Amino acid sequence: MSTLEITKNVHLLESAKGSFVYLVLGEEPVLIDTGMPGRGERLLADLSKVGISPKDIAHILLTHHDVDHIGNAKMLKEVTGATLWAPEKDVPYIHGEQRREGIKRIIATMFRPDPPAVDAIYKPGQKIGSLEMIETPGHTPGHVSFLYKDVLFPGDLVMSRKGKILPSPRFLAWDNHQLHQSIEKVKRMTFDWVCPAHGHPVRRTPLF
Repeated sequence: MSTLEITKNVHLLESAKGSFVYLVLGEEPVLIDTGMPGRGERLLADLSKVGISPKDIAHILLTHHDVDHIGNAKMLKEVTGATLWAPEKDVPYIHGEQRREGIKRIIATMFRPDPPAVDAIYKPGQKIGSLEMIETPGHTPGHVSFLYKDVLFPGDLVMSRKGKILPSPRFLAWDNHQLHQSIEKVKRMTFDWVCPAHGHPVRRTPLF
């Protein structure tokens, strides 16, 4: 596989297709999420194709606790030495101290990612390197998104399909009402690109 440059300093790691991982080359190289379990080596190969060695990665930012986002966090943290960040309310799920609910419990049973040890917890309005953290709960209790210049990384707040931006499915939401409140919150922000985990990056549309 390879990487796809979305805009300057923003790369999609194509080895994570299905639940995309993004590389942001701002003040410090940062990974956003880590994809499905078992793809760590392929993600490292993607990084090498843009001249990034494992030790270059300063931070790994988890948007939330779902298996397809934390799947390679433990391995990538160990190889890179990067600081692993996560939302406080999602840490018990990430550490395996609290069981997921509904279909997410089934998915976690099927894939069983190695629980990573979280190094740092986001604080409201925090900036990590060049990225601004935005609290966007709803899909999970602590779900966060990130803004880098004109690019929004919404995690699983929204997805893209056939060039359109859609809310994350109701049946996967921890609190669907809160999810839609979070969507309305980010709609008021300024950005040109939306880089979701599910679906390819798209230009912002008038409806979003």
